[in-house]
Amino acid sequence: MEVKTGEKRTIRIFNPFFISGFLLVFIYLVLKFGIHPPIPSSLIAMYMGIIIFAIILYISSSESIFQEFLHPINLFLTLDRLKVPRTVIGIFIPLILGFWSYQMALPKYEPPAGLRTIHPAPPDEISVKDEKIVLSKANNPFRGDEVEKYKKEGWEIYFSRCMPCHGDNLNGNGHWAKRINPIPINFRDPGTIAMMPESFIFWRVAKGGMGLPDEGAPWDSAMPVWEHDLSAEEIWKVVLFIYEETGFQPKKWQ
Repeated sequence: MEVKTGEKRTIRIFNPFFISGFLLVFIYLVLKFGIHPPIPSSLIAMYMGIIIFAIILYISSSESIFQEFLHPINLFLTLDRLKVPRTVIGIFIPLILGFWSYQMALPKYEPPAGLRTIHPAPPDEISVKDEKIVLSKANNPFRGDEVEKYKKEGWEIYFSRCMPCHGDNLNGNGHWAKRINPIPINFRDPGTIAMMPESFIFWRVAKGGMGLPDEGAPWDSAMPVWEHDLSAEEIWKVVLFIYEETGFQPKKWQ
């Protein structure tokens, strides 16, 4: 069967070009949606590569088949009445390729595979500014008669360092919160600091996400390593402010 093009040139319906395109689409749809349970995308890509290679071998097996395969392409590129479709395709193909390349280049923010411990066990002892601190025995040195004074100092440190992520209301909804994965902790949630001793929070602030043990890593916290910028006294004051402002009482080590 043949179809006239209007310029005394014809294209066979069962042209190798159309047959090859139909086979590729049909086999891909079968592999993608027609097999249960679904097969991995990497395996589909391997199968499609083998099929494309087989089609190329068939097309190049003889000069007559190769020329017949090229015939629809030649007509599309030379017929005057197909000038508009050629222009549209010539515009859209670079746009599609550019968008695909852009999507491939975008960083992926998917969480790492594996189980994550939200509150990993702290080490027995840490060092901050060359000071050894045994966490199970450490107490906030600024709890006492002047707690309001130290709370105010902790407030100043919090709002200059912590507020962009944890928010001015301590609810984890700061200006940068939506740009961080996972999102900053909500101190007003009774399932967070209310369940922890003050020295645990001191450790998390001082060592940041980089100081997490293996069960809390990798990169499951965007907390900076604040011991580089704050002294141990300043960190204790921030911890004091957070507990006093939220109204939670720190737990005791068991």
